[in-house]
Formats: sequence, C-alpha cells, structure tokens
Amino acid sequence: MRFCQMIVERDAAFSCIAELGKHPYVQFKDLNEEVNPFQRMFVREIRRFDEMERKIRFLESQVRKDGIDIVDIGLDENFEAISHAEINQLETTLADLERDVLHMNESDYQLKKNFLELKEWEAVLEKTDMFFQGGIDDAAIQEIEQQNLDEPGIIMRNDKEPMGFSVGVIKREKVIAFERILWRACRRNAFVRHSEIEEPLENPDTGEKVEKSVFIVFHNSERLKTIIDKVCEGFKAKQFPNCPKTSKERHAAALQVRGRIAEHRTVMTQTQEHRRKVLLAAAANLRHWHKQIRIHKSIYHTMNLFTFDGIGKFFVAECWVPLDDLENVRNSLETGVEKNGGTVRPVLNVLHTDETPPTYNRTNKFTSVFQGIVDSYGIASYLEVNPAPYTIITFPFLFSIMFGDLGHGILMFLAGLYLVLREKNLEQRQIRDEIFNMFFGGRYIILLMGIFSMHAGIIYNDVFAKSFNVFESSWKNPYNYTSLESWHNTSELGKEMMLELPPNVAYQHDIGPYSYGMDPIWNIAENKLNFLNSMKMKLSVIVGITQMTFGVILSLQNHRFFKSKIDIYTVFIPQVLFLSCIFIYLCIQIIFKWIFFWVLPGDIFGRYYPGSHCAPSLLIGLINMFMFKDRDPGFAHADGSELPNCYLNQWYPGQSKIEAILVIIAVLSIPVMLFGKPAYIMMQRRKAKRAVADNMNVRINMQTEQTEIGNGSNGFSKVEIDEKPHGSGGGHGGHDDESFGDIMVHQSIHTIEYVLGCVSHTASYLRLWALSLAHAQLSEVLWHMVLVNALNISGTVPGVIALYVIFFFFATMTFAILVLMEGLSAFLHTLRLHWVEFQSKFYLGLGYAFVPFSFKHVLELARESDSS
Repeated sequence: MRFCQMIVERDAAFSCIAELGKHPYVQFKDLNEEVNPFQRMFVREIRRFDEMERKIRFLESQVRKDGIDIVDIGLDENFEAISHAEINQLETTLADLERDVLHMNESDYQLKKNFLELKEWEAVLEKTDMFFQGGIDDAAIQEIEQQNLDEPGIIMRNDKEPMGFSVGVIKREKVIAFERILWRACRRNAFVRHSEIEEPLENPDTGEKVEKSVFIVFHNSERLKTIIDKVCEGFKAKQFPNCPKTSKERHAAALQVRGRIAEHRTVMTQTQEHRRKVLLAAAANLRHWHKQIRIHKSIYHTMNLFTFDGIGKFFVAECWVPLDDLENVRNSLETGVEKNGGTVRPVLNVLHTDETPPTYNRTNKFTSVFQGIVDSYGIASYLEVNPAPYTIITFPFLFSIMFGDLGHGILMFLAGLYLVLREKNLEQRQIRDEIFNMFFGGRYIILLMGIFSMHAGIIYNDVFAKSFNVFESSWKNPYNYTSLESWHNTSELGKEMMLELPPNVAYQHDIGPYSYGMDPIWNIAENKLNFLNSMKMKLSVIVGITQMTFGVILSLQNHRFFKSKIDIYTVFIPQVLFLSCIFIYLCIQIIFKWIFFWVLPGDIFGRYYPGSHCAPSLLIGLINMFMFKDRDPGFAHADGSELPNCYLNQWYPGQSKIEAILVIIAVLSIPVMLFGKPAYIMMQRRKAKRAVADNMNVRINMQTEQTEIGNGSNGFSKVEIDEKPHGSGGGHGGHDDESFGDIMVHQSIHTIEYVLGCVSHTASYLRLWALSLAHAQLSEVLWHMVLVNALNISGTVPGVIALYVIFFFFATMTFAILVLMEGLSAFLHTLRLHWVEFQSKFYLGLGYAFVPFSFKHVLELARESDSS
C-alpha cells in the first residue's frame, strides 16, 4: 500500500475520477474534514442530483402504482459515465416527465372525483324513486304524527310547515350509528330509511373501493332539518338537497346523469391509456437513469474531498493505492485527461507518511466468504498475517468433526452445489429475502462443509446413524453354532442375549484394523458409546492443541516480518515451550497409548505389560505430573506379578524425571513472558537517554549570562531525545508511546491470557466431541423412533400409505433438525473456535479496511439501501 498525492487539472478532474471509479484502485482521503458538508465546493451539484433522484423515486412509485414492471439492468460491468450534455438532457427529461405525470394525476383525480359524485347522484335518484314508489312518504307522515300524539309536550313544528325530506350518501359501516344518533337527536321525530348501493365506489383519495348506502330522512320542521344537517356533517355524510320532488323529474335527471357517466368513463379510459404509455416508456429507462445519476453524484462526492493548489487551477488529492495498481491508476488518469481533451498530464506522487495504511486483501467470490469470517472478528493490522487462507481448510474441517455424517453431508453438499451451479441465474433474479441471501452468500463454504462432512462421515462410518461394511470387518464371531443354539434355547423368550467378543480371540490380527474409518462392528456394540466417547474426546484434544500450536507458529511470522527479535525471544519461544511441555506432551502420550497399549500382555519400552487393565490413565498421570508425585516404574514385579494400581505407574523409563523437567520449564517460561519484553524496553530507553546525555555539552556566555545546550557533533541546537527501543516491535504491537507501567500491565494481561487460555481453550475444543456425540445420538434417535417403526409396518395398503407419510416426516425432521439446526449450531461453534481459540494466538485485528472508490461498490450499497 502506498500513500500518494494526485494532482489533476480542474477541468479534467471529473473525467479522471470517472475513469478511476471503473475499478477499485484508490481510497481517497478527505482533505476538507474541517469544512461543513453544506459549505463544500460541489454541494450545489450534489443537491441537483438529489433532486433528480427524488424525481426518479417519484416516477418509480407511479410505475409500481400502475402495476408496470421496471426493466432491471442488474449489476452490469458497464460503468461509463455519460457526458455533461447528456446529464443535462436527462435532467430536462425527468422534469418534463414529473410535470406530465403530476398533471395527469391531478386530471385523473378530478375525473375520478367527478365520476364518484355522478355515481352517487345516480344512486340517490334511483333509490329515492324506489323509496317513494313504496309509499315511504305516507308511512313517514303517519309515524311522525303518531309520535306527536303520544308525546304532546314535544312541539317540533307548527301546522303551516310542510313535511320535508333529506337524501344523501353515507359509508355503509356508519349507517347503524347514524340512524341511532338521528333518532335520539330528533327525539324520535325523524323517519330514517336506507338502501345499499350494490356497486362499490372508488375513493379518489386512496384508490380503495368503498361500500356506501343511500339514506332518506323525513322531517316536519326546519329545526329538525338543522339538526339533521349537523348529524350528517358529523358523520361526513354527503347530502343532495336538489333532489327532484317528483318521479318524472327524477327519471329525467337519471337519464342525464347516465349520459355524463358514460362520457366520463370514456375520458378516464383515454387518460389511463395515455398515462400508461408514458410510464411504460419511463419504466424501460428508469434503472439506467438512476445508475447514471448515482455515478455522477458519487464523482462529485469524491471531488468534495479534494483541495486546490495555490493558484486554484489544479485539484490536489491524497489517496491510498495498492502497490500493484500504481501503474493502472496512472493509466486511468491519463485516459481521463485524453477524454476531456486536456493538455496537462496528471501527476501521481508517492509520499512518505507515518499514518498506518489500510489493510487490503484481494479476494474473489470463493475466498470472500472466508475473508468475511475473519474480518467480522476484526480487520487485520497492516501487513499482519491474514488467517483467511488457512480458514479455508480449518473451518470446514472443524465443522465436519462435529457434523460428521455421510448422509447429512451429502444433503448439505447438494444444497451448496445447487447454489453454486445456479449462481448466475440466482444473482440475476435479485431475490431480496434476507435469509436466502445469507445462505447464497455462503454457498462456497456450505459446499466445502458438505464435502468435509462426507469425509468425516466415512471416517466415523456413519450414514443416517447406520454403518456400512465396505471393507471386511476385523472382528469375527468366536462362538460355534452349537453354543449359540444352546444359549438361544435356554434364553428367556422375547429377550435379547448379551454376547461378549473378547479382543484376544474375536479380533483378527492377521487382517489388521479396518481399512478406512471406524469398524462397522461398533455400530451394534453395547459399549459403542463408551468407545466413541473416549476416541472423539482424545481426537478433539489433539486437533485443538494442533490448531493452537499452528496459531503460535503464525505469530512467529509476524515477529519476523516486523523484525521484532525481542518478541521472538521473550514471547514466542516461551509460549512454544509452555505449550509443548504440557499440552503437546499430552498429545504425544495419547498417540503412544493408542499405538502401544493393547489387551494382550507383552513388553512395552522394555517393561512387561500385563494387559488392558494396566493401560496408563493419562488424566491422573497429568495430575501426578504437576504434583511431582513419586510413582513406581513399570506394571509388574520382576517375577511377573502385577504392581498395585499399575495403571498409575510410570510406563516408560525416566518418566518422573522427564515430567519434572517439563513442568519446571513450563513454569520458568511464565516469568520470561511476563518480565522479558518490559525489562528489555526499559533498558533500551535508559541506554538511549544515556547516549544523548554523553554527547551533550553546555556553553555559557559570560557577557549575557545565557546558557546554550548543544550537541557536540552537530553544533548548538535543540536536541530531540529518541526513546524508541530499536527492535521492540514497533510495527506490530509496539509500545513507543506507552509508559513502563502501561507496558507492564499490557504484558501481564497477555501473559495471563495465554497461560490460562491454553487450559481453557483446550477444554473449549472438547465441544468438537460434545457436538459430534449429540449429532450422532439425535440421528440415531430419529432413525429408531421414526423410520424403524415405518419399516416394521406390514405391506397392506394402509401400511404402504403410512410408510410414505412416516418417511416424509423422517425426511423433513432430518433436514430441518439434523441438517439446518445442527448445522447452524456446529457453524457457530466453529466460528467461536476460530475467533477465540485460534486467532487469539497471533491475530491483533486492529487495522481498518481498504475501501476503494468504485462505481460497483457505490451501486451495490445503493441497491442494498433500496431493498431495505
């Protein structure tokens, strides 16, 4: 990574940035951090493009409102920015389109509003005529007069006032409340009837269909009319005071209204067709227009990061450029100047800076997911070892240890293979479902996890909780037919009989162990769980310590690259010694126990071994190792008689002495890690101060009585004391600006974290054993409690149907629980093992990512923002 200064002519700056944005070459630095964003040079242009984006969004909303599909151009690789003349023409086009659409919306709204009024008026005329044809006016007069006779104290009108009526339209759901309020407000002197309008009417404000009813209210006074008007106003009921009084006038008005409705319907249809044509033409170009607007807007945002030279004719920018892309950046700048027609060549100077460069790891679609796993923990410090290449192998490998099953691995592999093979098609469909995109983004890691799980399933000899005998088993039945038949005849009916296969007679030594993976005989053994528990637990310890050791070795690469010898001598070597003397020694013991100890007696390391009951106990032996407990050597006396507690004795010559030496080395390595580096830094600082003091002299002016302090070799000048200890890790975890107390605290934390972490992290790797056991047991339970019951059903028609149903349930539960849920659990545990147990040994993750300016990145972020 190189820090560069870019100088381009002001008129050619736009074209140069447009060329640089086609590729992710440059990360620009903001040279105007103290300037308010609203006071920067190109704020007017950015607001202009914001306004154009607003118009684009408005047009998109109108297009979607009409149900028109927007032509999606996808994330094509064409990032050519159109010219200023074309962008000006686009701005004019968008303004015209917005004006036309707004005018059409206003016209359409007015037409729909008038159409609604006409439909309501038509319904009022029809329903009112229907009311009067049924003699509703006589019934109303009779009821109101009867009410006046029943309550003579209520005087609502005089004898000269005629009977009147009010008609209108109200929402159907408000009718009941409307009638009740009128009945109470008019003191039962209003006669109300209503009739539903069969056809739902469109509300021009919302576009929704609304069901309404026509009502008629008879009253016998102006006072009641005023009350009715106020109730209608409260319920937002629309009245039609000009409703004709006679049937003839109502029929004539209805014919006139129907003619106007037909005319409005024709005009509305023509308006909708014209609107649709305009929006269809816009929909074909909206995505392309929006893309160009975003490209231009991003260019001006980038140019706001620049500053001017002294005369104001050139833009000056500072940026980070990868070393391999320096020539590409120069070519892009020259291409931009040529397209603009400029004559002044751009300048790209490489500058020296003390700033920490950003971290840039080149990735592709395969490695990006693994780099994302590492970056989620923390961006690597500049030039620090990147664990992502190793994670490509270790991540699916650790996952497969917990998820090892050939059948489940095949299902996961097929799912990943589908996503990989259909990759381009799925990208073009641009599915916005968050869960799907999560799986699609990790398609390559799903594919690898499936492959590694298939391999682990072959090692475990496990496929849907069943074993397969590909190679010949190394175990045989040691009992003859006569013995088996006699035991069968004497056994209790309906009960299974337990048979033991003694390894000394049932195991075929001439054949040797099963060729690859677990022997299938263990699938039917009663002590299968005990055997697999011991094997997987030890395997988890070996794998965990191996990965932790590899992490410590990777820290050596950091120390060597940053030329920090003190870290090698006082950190790396003590860490390796501490890890080797305890934990690697334990792994060696596990492997030796697997290789040398067997059920048959024999000589091991020159000592007589009576049998499997004398196999050494590694856990108790590790405890005795730290307690310096004296133990008897060997397993038996000279005459061949066994020693008491032979499994606790020394099983190789000089074991107690060797283990005592290992413990002492491990303990002594702790203070070296704790005090070594701080002591070295303190000595280097004292040495630097002493060197400056020895080379300093003082000159006194007797006349002016002034004193000058100077350096003997460089004359009298200000002396700067450099306290930086050379080789103290200045590039990776340096402590140049820290006090000795802070350094000591920092080193203490790291030492305690490492020492205790070796123990806790080793225990943490036992999750490999625990999840592998849980996965196998869940698979076995699902097999025996679901599918076995289905296979035992007789072959009748109901039995066949039940078999299909139960198998469907088994397949669903297998995929949902054992593949998805168990897979997610194993994935999260693998993630934890990499972040904490592995990367903590060498990875600081204190850097910041290289985020280059590129149109592709800008458009991807914009697309994600639109989808959210």
